[in-house]
Amino acid sequence: MADRTLAHGSASDDGPQGATARPALRLVDGRLVPVDELVAEESPLALYVDGEELVTLVASPADLEELVVGFLTSEAIVSGPAQIRWTAIDPVAGEAWVVTVDGSGRRARERFLRHPAIASCCGRTRPTAYFQSDLDVVGRTRRPGRGPTLDVATARDLVRTLEAHTRASLFGATGGVHSALLARADGSVVAVRSDIGRHNALDKLYGHTLLAGTDTARTVVAFSGRISSEVVLKVAKIGSAIVLSKSAPTTLALDLAAQLGMTAVGFVRDDRLTVYTGPERIVQGGAGETGPDRA
Repeated sequence: MADRTLAHGSASDDGPQGATARPALRLVDGRLVPVDELVAEESPLALYVDGEELVTLVASPADLEELVVGFLTSEAIVSGPAQIRWTAIDPVAGEAWVVTVDGSGRRARERFLRHPAIASCCGRTRPTAYFQSDLDVVGRTRRPGRGPTLDVATARDLVRTLEAHTRASLFGATGGVHSALLARADGSVVAVRSDIGRHNALDKLYGHTLLAGTDTARTVVAFSGRISSEVVLKVAKIGSAIVLSKSAPTTLALDLAAQLGMTAVGFVRDDRLTVYTGPERIVQGGAGETGPDRA
């Protein structure tokens, strides 16, 4: 991606970046007391591709380049950063402009808008592709193979690491964001991203891997929200074969995980975890061992 021009916003004067203090009343010792409460910022970002408006994302105003690249690639508008000639982002105006190398974004936009479907996401107003289209994208790009094996203790450690990051981030100040963590099977963390939209956090993580050229074939994603069908698809597009969460999965998410050959692990706590699909990857001892990728 060449000739990028980015305009970045600044942190609020009355709170950490991504949060703003708002007047509120808090119940203290039985009395309502005036306080200044930090609230997570939620900003619309109108996304234009090759001169045409595609969608308005609703997101936290940070890591917007990663969000744009991750979203466009995840939704098959572009094949990756190499197909983007330049990007201009103005968070103050709430606009992001993308020009593709060959103008193909306009045709992809038409396909994207032709088959809208309601998804179980929060923090975003957009149509999403039908599941079969998503599965086709995964198959054409980075469908997980057998991937790594992950030790039970490491799985717990990664979820604890995610929780610690979440507490130290905007969630600790506002209680209003989700986080996603990418790590290797030995427990080493590659990146963590947060956003008011749970799926935005995954798109930012995906955008980071694309821009950094990260090899994700043997990685794990830990996620702060429930494992929904769209979460499974986005993790698959990132290239990870294992998704961890402290929360529950949905039935459609497990059906898709099984179809994609992925491992879905929910309710990861200090004293328990539940492996729903791909149990061969979760072991006790010997984390990080790998098998050959499937064709």
